[in-house]
Amino acid sequence: MTKIVQCVPNISEGRDLKKIEYIVNPLKNQEGFKLISAEPDYDYNRTVITLIGDPEKMIVPLINFFQRALEKIDMRTHKGEHPRMGAVDVTPFIPISNITIDECVEYAKSLADHISFMYQIPVFLYAKAATDPSRINLPDIRKGEFEGMKEKIKDPSWKPDYGKPMIHETFGVTAIGARIPLIAYNIDLGTADEKVASAIAKAIRASSGGFQHIQAGPASLQEKGFVQVTMNILDYKKNPIYRILETVKMEAKRYHVEITHSEVVGLIPKEALLDSIKYYQTVLGIPYDKNMSLDQIVKDAIEYLKLRDFDSFKIIEANL
Repeated sequence: MTKIVQCVPNISEGRDLKKIEYIVNPLKNQEGFKLISAEPDYDYNRTVITLIGDPEKMIVPLINFFQRALEKIDMRTHKGEHPRMGAVDVTPFIPISNITIDECVEYAKSLADHISFMYQIPVFLYAKAATDPSRINLPDIRKGEFEGMKEKIKDPSWKPDYGKPMIHETFGVTAIGARIPLIAYNIDLGTADEKVASAIAKAIRASSGGFQHIQAGPASLQEKGFVQVTMNILDYKKNPIYRILETVKMEAKRYHVEITHSEVVGLIPKEALLDSIKYYQTVLGIPYDKNMSLDQIVKDAIEYLKLRDFDSFKIIEANL
């Protein structure tokens, strides 16, 4: 049986579409895996790329992808709303079918070894691949970002897992790891005041006393004229989307701000949507059908979660 993973490289470029096309091109039309999407964001100045398929087949194209990012992205001039420390900021391997998390760790190590050796890029292993508890959470590694990493990496406690303890001058550093599926979820607020988003993010994230398994922060989308509470839901089974959305709605009321939309970046498990649909339909007294079609799931998710730019191809199971 074929091993299937989801791989989600993030690059620190979301504005120059020709540059993004050039970097992503080695991941297109490959045997054994599919390029599902490349989602650039101007304000974040970041593109989230989603692959699904055989991890063995991904390694060489990913190496070529890293080389092109090294050619085209200079972190010394990069500015954007999203925290970042490298041209390819992070690359996780996520088990989907017929593969264990431990096997995903081995693929992460293989890619890290190649990237470090071939391009002299320092690599930190994170999440399930982490070699130390301090490196499990990506924000802990990324703290200080590209600008602070030049000194941070010299600290023996932050020696990279692969490569020398010095940043690549233009690329920076990268994190490669293995993790369970998370949901990259953002909630749009009807205001341009970043202080509101910051206060709400503080109320929901685990690190400041909010929900466990939630990483959150503010983002100002100047091109769109509003702010977001941007987050990773690290374990949707323990803290589902509806719980986070309803809490953000409640917190936003104190600032007289409405929730306008929300968005999923990358892919989402079908189960995560069904959990929230079930909650809202139970509240409304609507019979819940766990066997509903993908089209119905999309329709209900848009209605209840106010999702924008969402279709069935955002659902993992639609791409298998």
